[in-house]
Amino acid sequence: MGVDPGLRRVGLAVSDEHGEWASPHKTLPGDKLPALVSALSQEASALGVGEIVMGLPLRMNGTSGPEAKRAELLGRALEKASGVRVVMWDERLTTVSAERALRSSGLRGEKKRALIDQAAATVLLQSYLDAQRARHDE
Repeated sequence: MGVDPGLRRVGLAVSDEHGEWASPHKTLPGDKLPALVSALSQEASALGVGEIVMGLPLRMNGTSGPEAKRAELLGRALEKASGVRVVMWDERLTTVSAERALRSSGLRGEKKRALIDQAAATVLLQSYLDAQRARHDE
């Protein structure tokens, strides 16, 4: 399961059973950390996920800011609550890629805002899956 953490909304994506393709799943409210941890843990359990890929919003120069620290806190809390391994994954430019893809599909305004977090989680998870596959193929 891929998680694109945001202050207002958190996008989720899931992979197929072979870990090859990511697809959008849902969006959760992200403003209350304890409720978010609980909802993510329940979602992971219901989906039977074996690993959670948490987006790490690093700055463009690679340093951590408050957003990255919040994502790391969320990841640790989620791993503890769910018992599922959480992998922190660099999410720089995932939202930009997701916005481009949604724009090219013709989505605008409210419809685009409703899907952007799921799309960003999908880009994040797909990049992780591709990296894992490339590492395995070496």
